[in-house]
Amino acid sequence: MPKITYVAFDGTRYDVDAPVGSTVMENAIRNGVPGIEAECGGACACATCHVYVDEGWTETVGPPEAMEEDMLDFGYDVRPNSRLSCQIQVSDTLDGLVVSVPERQG
Repeated sequence: MPKITYVAFDGTRYDVDAPVGSTVMENAIRNGVPGIEAECGGACACATCHVYVDEGWTETVGPPEAMEEDMLDFGYDVRPNSRLSCQIQVSDTLDGLVVSVPERQG
């Protein structure tokens, strides 16, 4: 099972075993990672599951699609490595992924 590391804004790390086929957001919610609100439940209809993908993982994770880019416009402190965690599907290739949670959600 792939392991994902979430880094909360205060620097606390949460290492989570994530089932293949789930999303980075779903695993954050299941494991009580602070700062991931996911108000729309993963429908890509808000920006409350915004994360920063660690620079070493941006190519593997890939860029956001058009709808996600539109939602990121509502995010707080959006950066080139910003993604909505509801749009990142867990696969074996993401074993070791590190994402950071912004100071607050949009």
